Amino acid sequence: MKIGILGTGKVAHVLGGAWQQAGHEVLLGGRTPSAADSGLEVGLLKDVLAFGDVIVNAITGAAALEAITALDVSAMAGKTLLDVTNAVSATGELVYPNSSLAEHLQAALPDVHVVKSLNTAAIEVQADPSLAGPGTLFVSGDDADAKQQVVGLLHDLGWTDDGILDLGGVQTARGPEHYIVLFFLAIGVLKSPFFNLRISQK
Repeated sequence: MKIGILGTGKVAHVLGGAWQQAGHEVLLGGRTPSAADSGLEVGLLKDVLAFGDVIVNAITGAAALEAITALDVSAMAGKTLLDVTNAVSATGELVYPNSSLAEHLQAALPDVHVVKSLNTAAIEVQADPSLAGPGTLFVSGDDADAKQQVVGLLHDLGWTDDGILDLGGVQTARGPEHYIVLFFLAIGVLKSPFFNLRISQK
């Protein structure tokens, strides 16, 4: 599969590297041309939209909506957009306290299948769940096929079905997005981001 990742920061490189190791073709995209890094190909944001069978949003959450909707998004029509980011301000406040970035992206991109996942763990743990204890990732989105496509990509990172919970439609993305507040608090107590949230049921 071809995976186009919007962004060239740590999230893009860590996830892109993991998916490339799993056998996928990966292209990162930035606002300006840059040299290839860490063995990953880098192009422009617009290149990513045409390249990817799946597009991954790894742009800083607070800036993502404006950055993506400023592009010609016609090449994304019918594709899955996996949003892995959390929209918080520089001071850690929620940008969408009564909603979520995923919901705003879906409203702005009606021809795209937005799926929220991978935003409730540290980036290293997202790409390699063995770095922390047993955990649960959440999947939110309106299109069942797009969610299954994302679940396949989660499997490629090492997440198993018993650690993936489908919450329902894209409106449910606000739950995992708001978890970032608790995530920051837990880091402050544990002095480490290498932990997982686990949903268990008897």
